[in-house]
Amino acid sequence: MAFENILPADIERRSMEIIESEIGDMSAFSEHEKLIVKRCVHTTADFDYKENLRFSENAAELGIAALKAGAVIVTDTQMAYSGISKPACKALGCEVCCFMSDPDVAEEAKKRGVTRAVVSVDKAAEKFPDSRLIYAVGNAPTALIRLHELITENKFRPALIVGVPVGFVNVVEAKELIMTAGVPYIVAAGRKGGSNVAAAILNAMLYTLYKR
Repeated sequence: MAFENILPADIERRSMEIIESEIGDMSAFSEHEKLIVKRCVHTTADFDYKENLRFSENAAELGIAALKAGAVIVTDTQMAYSGISKPACKALGCEVCCFMSDPDVAEEAKKRGVTRAVVSVDKAAEKFPDSRLIYAVGNAPTALIRLHELITENKFRPALIVGVPVGFVNVVEAKELIMTAGVPYIVAAGRKGGSNVAAAILNAMLYTLYKR
């Protein structure tokens, strides 16, 4: 068995070269969409993301514009929060938040008999009504359902929703629902996704503005 002799700093570059050689025709995607798809493939080693990622019109471009303007990014997991590039966010003046572990969120969720993800959406809507907010969901379909409710009630309108929860219960349905909300979205259709994918999508957009 032969291994490539490659420096640590060149591993990502070589990985992207392999992805480029194997991913096939990407003419259906815009240039920014291509970067997001390839970043998701790089994160997961799963080429299915070429087929299952869904973009509303100009969603990638609108997300990048929001980040350039110093967007607030709210995630539904600490894992997604940890995976989003903090140097890029700092350079662009973006804030990254996750409320899932906040004591007030846990208390309110218990009192209302709902998930912490639902209460986190409510907290974000109250704290950051600004349209520059990007909500990234990698785990909790209930977050997407609550986002849809607040959007429908004209109580919240994020600049972009990244909807990529992974799993089996209400996941497919929640993704399909959020694509009808009338706000820009990037969604991984079907059951696949995860916090790492949510972070990858944000990083792909951040890296168009911040050169590492």
